[in-house]
Amino acid sequence: MISPFVPIRSAIVGLLPWLATAACIAAPVKLFDEAPVKISQPSPGLHLIDFGRVSFANLRLIAPAGGDSEITVHFGEASKQGRVDRKPPGSVRYAQAKLTLKGGTTAIAAPPADKRNTQQPAAILTPKEWGVVLPFRWVEIEGWSGELKPEQIIRQSAFASTWDDNAASFKSSDPLLDRIWELCRYSIKATTFAGVYVDGDRERIPYEADAYLNQLSHYACDPDVQMARDTYDRLMTHPTWPTEWASHMIFMAHADWMQTGDITWVGERYEKLKTKLLLKRTRADGLVVSNQKQIKRDDIVDWPTGERDGYVFKPVNTVVNAFHIRTLAMMSELATALGKKEDAAEYKRLENAALASFNKILLMPERGAYRDGEGTDHTAQHASLFPLAFGLVPAEHRAAVTKFTASRGMACSVYAAQYLLEALFENGADAKAMELIIAPNDRSWKHMVESGTTITWEAWDQKYKPNQDWNHAWGAAPANLFPRYVIGARPLTPGWKTVLIRPFPTNLQFAEGKIPSPRGPIYVKWENIGMFQLSTQLPDGVSARIELPASPSSKGVTQSGKAIPAKREGSRWVIENFSGAATFEVR
Repeated sequence: MISPFVPIRSAIVGLLPWLATAACIAAPVKLFDEAPVKISQPSPGLHLIDFGRVSFANLRLIAPAGGDSEITVHFGEASKQGRVDRKPPGSVRYAQAKLTLKGGTTAIAAPPADKRNTQQPAAILTPKEWGVVLPFRWVEIEGWSGELKPEQIIRQSAFASTWDDNAASFKSSDPLLDRIWELCRYSIKATTFAGVYVDGDRERIPYEADAYLNQLSHYACDPDVQMARDTYDRLMTHPTWPTEWASHMIFMAHADWMQTGDITWVGERYEKLKTKLLLKRTRADGLVVSNQKQIKRDDIVDWPTGERDGYVFKPVNTVVNAFHIRTLAMMSELATALGKKEDAAEYKRLENAALASFNKILLMPERGAYRDGEGTDHTAQHASLFPLAFGLVPAEHRAAVTKFTASRGMACSVYAAQYLLEALFENGADAKAMELIIAPNDRSWKHMVESGTTITWEAWDQKYKPNQDWNHAWGAAPANLFPRYVIGARPLTPGWKTVLIRPFPTNLQFAEGKIPSPRGPIYVKWENIGMFQLSTQLPDGVSARIELPASPSSKGVTQSGKAIPAKREGSRWVIENFSGAATFEVR
């Protein structure tokens, strides 16, 4: 059955025999023509072409009239001293192709397939009719006869055919934040090339944690939900090895429900989803126990291994158990929505029991932090950031655990940064979250932007992961964090029927954005100059809880100059059940 969320997928026409044997997703992807941004000649007989940004692509060349010519095409993801970097570090891409051009004809230029990312059955293959695609921005051509005109060289870039560049927007008073958001937004677009979420170009394999982070950002940038669903189904038949990656399958299913409101899709997968719980590894008090193999290999905490802040692995692992408890809560919610009352009650019981043991054994109140596991007093940042992000910290200890977590800085990878920043935004440390995003060091998105990359990296810097990809969507967390926390819009109930608008201004003077939802775009614009003012426009059928920042001296909220009912809750003025469009001012 064709999904209602995407058009019939023309990329697979005529390829059914090949699809029967290859690990290729019948994907809503196609090749788009892109013209070069600049063509130059750094030396006689050599043309340098810049396409402005990296994409997964190949080239269509239209040869000049005349005789045949032998050319060499160099494809580069990186440049060095104004040329294609032919010896880039790690897994950064460089490749070349030699071909004969016949005068006046069209040819496709692409290197041979890379064995690393086409290994079967794990790797995702792009449609055979495309030929090879690889990530590149720069091209050098040797041997081209005469002038190379822009219309003679076209990059054929692979993107989701459903992608809408106008579906989302973000603008603020800080140009650096705007550049970071655009880097991350484009990263999500560029990595749709395979039709499912893959972990960059090195392997082209879906991984559960990568997919979940990609899913969150895809939702924030584009209305399509099918690619996340296709990735989920692929991972159900081709799971990967890390312990917490299995938990991310429950995260993905829950995120789909919250985004779409479609419990039927989850219901069809509910029984198999139960296998992703870690219940077979729990002891009597509800905590998950790891054996030696799991301690040594499967319990991942963070990746690469140097990003674990010295984490001490124990049979009862705090991070593993934090994921376990969060998945029990999610499964209880899904079971309730599906009308499975007994399952919901049992998952809730298991959650409560495990949570009580978790905080009794692993929380260190005197230090305001969680130990890495039972039997150690070491407190890596990860042992606290995940419980904080998942809402597991008792209210009376939340401030102390937040302070400890923030004090460690960015002591985690680009993957765990998604959860670290969520934890800080959700627990009163929004200024610290923003500080980390734009920190003037090599562990921030400021560093990525200023490096010149056009797709986010797999790690903070080459020195932290020498074999890293330069095209990894799990490094694009601000694509979802900025709409959710800076603009401040996210679903309160499944399908965005009710939304929360709760911006965190930090030190910004203004921000505005367009956030896609299944019910239509949501517009939010706020200013924080003298007084806080927020304008919003909601789609029909959507209501909002609006939480506006309140200074200690503020006296209330006006709408179009008239005072309106607003309830003060801590540092926020709350407006319930708003619908339509309006502008509010905090007085």
